Amino acid sequence: MVDISGKDHVNRKAVASGFIKLRGETLDKIREGEVPKGNVLSVAQTAGVMAVKNTPEIVPLTHPIPITGVEVNFDLKEDGIQVEVEVKSRGQTGVEMEALTAVSAVLLTVWDMVKGFEKDENGQYPLTKISDVKVLEKVKE
Repeated sequence: MVDISGKDHVNRKAVASGFIKLRGETLDKIREGEVPKGNVLSVAQTAGVMAVKNTPEIVPLTHPIPITGVEVNFDLKEDGIQVEVEVKSRGQTGVEMEALTAVSAVLLTVWDMVKGFEKDENGQYPLTKISDVKVLEKVKE
């Protein structure tokens, strides 16, 4: 783990995003609240917040840092869901790993909740795909 003890406490923010490709029928079920496991977006949002708070337990060399805010946003597209997570902190190190971890957890939660609708007749997932997980912005003030 890198020694950050000499760094100043400053406001930090990171924004990360990702995409999950889904069938149109699955997206309709999400919109209409017809997924048996529950409200997909609400559960996925909770998973994202939990992932931010637990990043040091998931990614071995990250520092436990004080989180001052987490925002999880969804954009339901015609072919999937675009996710964006913003994480804020006042500390000595950036929060991009927390934002990336949150995006990943959100997308995995969506997949878990709807996977039954995504299988083909052979039990495979020919369409479902998580992609484009990336940092969009990193700010230190």
